[in-house]
Amino acid sequence: MSTGNEEEFQENTDEQAVVFSALADPTRLKLVKLLRSQRDPDALCVNALASLLGVTQSAISQHLRVLKSIGLVKGERRGYHIHYFVNRDVLEQYRRLTAAALSIEEPVED
Repeated sequence: MSTGNEEEFQENTDEQAVVFSALADPTRLKLVKLLRSQRDPDALCVNALASLLGVTQSAISQHLRVLKSIGLVKGERRGYHIHYFVNRDVLEQYRRLTAAALSIEEPVED
């Protein structure tokens, strides 16, 4: 059985898998939860994030790299440090994308 939405279905599936993969690590998920509550003037640097989450600065940097690669986290240089916050537009986009993947409703056929 073939539908006209197969290509869109596959594309969404690939993008959903990337998001789920990035958020599958507990530390990355904690980072997103922590950063989503930050506003631009209160963005946190790697040192602060490491301290709050009880992990090394190196580990935080690695996790931030993954989150930045999918556009979910942005950094802004302030003096000697880079402060991080969630890209709210991307977060909303990924929220809808993942909700669609987990929906129990049947897809509408054209």
